[in-house]
Amino acid sequence: MHFFRRYATTTSTNIIERLKARGMLSQVTSKNLARVTEERKITLYAGVDPSAVSLHVGNLAVLMTMLHFHLDGHTVIPLIGGATGQVGDPGGRSTERELLETETVQNNASSITNQVENFFKTATEHARIKDRSIGTSQPKILNNLSWHSQLSFLSFLRFPGKLLRVNVLLTRDSVQSRLGSNQGISFAEFTYQLLQAYDFWYLNRNHGVELQIGGSDQWGNIISGVELIRKANAVEGKSLNEPVEIKNGIADEVVDDVAYGLTIPLLTTSTGEKFGKSAGNAIWLDQRLTSTFDFYQFFIRVSDADAPMYLRCLTLLSVEEIDNLMREHMASPEKRLAQHALATEVTQMIHGDAALQVAQLASTVLYDTSSSLETALTSNPDSVGNLLEALRDNPRLKRVSSNQAIGQYMTKVASSLGLVASHAKARTLLQGGGLYLNNHRITELDRKLNKSDFIGDKVAFLRAGKEMLVVELLPSENSGD
Repeated sequence: MHFFRRYATTTSTNIIERLKARGMLSQVTSKNLARVTEERKITLYAGVDPSAVSLHVGNLAVLMTMLHFHLDGHTVIPLIGGATGQVGDPGGRSTERELLETETVQNNASSITNQVENFFKTATEHARIKDRSIGTSQPKILNNLSWHSQLSFLSFLRFPGKLLRVNVLLTRDSVQSRLGSNQGISFAEFTYQLLQAYDFWYLNRNHGVELQIGGSDQWGNIISGVELIRKANAVEGKSLNEPVEIKNGIADEVVDDVAYGLTIPLLTTSTGEKFGKSAGNAIWLDQRLTSTFDFYQFFIRVSDADAPMYLRCLTLLSVEEIDNLMREHMASPEKRLAQHALATEVTQMIHGDAALQVAQLASTVLYDTSSSLETALTSNPDSVGNLLEALRDNPRLKRVSSNQAIGQYMTKVASSLGLVASHAKARTLLQGGGLYLNNHRITELDRKLNKSDFIGDKVAFLRAGKEMLVVELLPSENSGD
């Protein structure tokens, strides 16, 4: 089911106003940005450091912001921090980042580059399902190691080091928070904002980039980049020791905006909890780290308070569609319409339609006790295999051999697989009408598990109340069945 009919955000034609209406705008360096993006298409970038092998849900807010610009016809450059990832951003941390091995950073950078490429491919196709007028061109991904590796330390001190003032750099929140901690801040992490500022200047000079976007915790780093570009332009053709002309009482700056910065709110829960590996609650975009089923279920479980924000920030549903959906949701909150729309849209956009269908199948099988399991799993010859793959690391999946399970009393099977604490409790549960096989109540104490109970000769479902186990039948260890 598609909850979204056509790519649209609001009735406004201006990308900045549309982002603001979606709650995806925190700060901008200049009010002129709205006018500029109204008049012409620009080139912008956002960076991500390869501090892990995969991106996570917390990174989606920035990716989605880039996607909105991309779909609006602007040129987007995702920047992988192959160089800055070897230093580490001090922002949002009270302690020094662990210094990763160079090989680890390079491997992470390669993995994340593939993820970003895949995101824009699947997300653009997701948008085109609803609006075929959207083009199929993909952003060009760059890695800042390609230019930082050519920059000597002495050259770095001369530029950008000569133009950026330490007293200003010390006022950044990322630095201030660390200066007040017991651990302090290393020179390496202190210079991170200079490295990021150099990125902005380099991209501005060589790729025509006018705008950097990032999470709200990147504001200080972005400001440093804007200032570097302004000062570099102001001293163009002059010695770095010559004074910069003062205009309108502002030293070291030019009157016209030559670069812009835009930040978006960090993705958090309604209680202010952040998402990410540092927070210990990362939901990874890599299916090897977070299965599509668990990814889908994460969004199914979000609270009613969080659903509207996530719908605005993480889907391409229009604001009007989201408002209508929330009104329908609040009329019958027990149906969790908003969460189902959110999980459907995000899973399809990140992992594709086939993966979405598998996640929905697994959710139906595990949580919809009124469903016909036989119908759900026999309508498609691949359904059983897809279900088992979706649940491969799920603790509900139990694997048993034929000689361990076939012919055993259901009460013994339930207790041996850990569905109930003991054989005696399983008997009591069955007598009370609380033990189910394939969503059918078991009524006979001497009921045994038969091979015909396994759907597709492969899988059966044993349930006690709301707790369900998925039992995969393996060949007999002795007979080779």
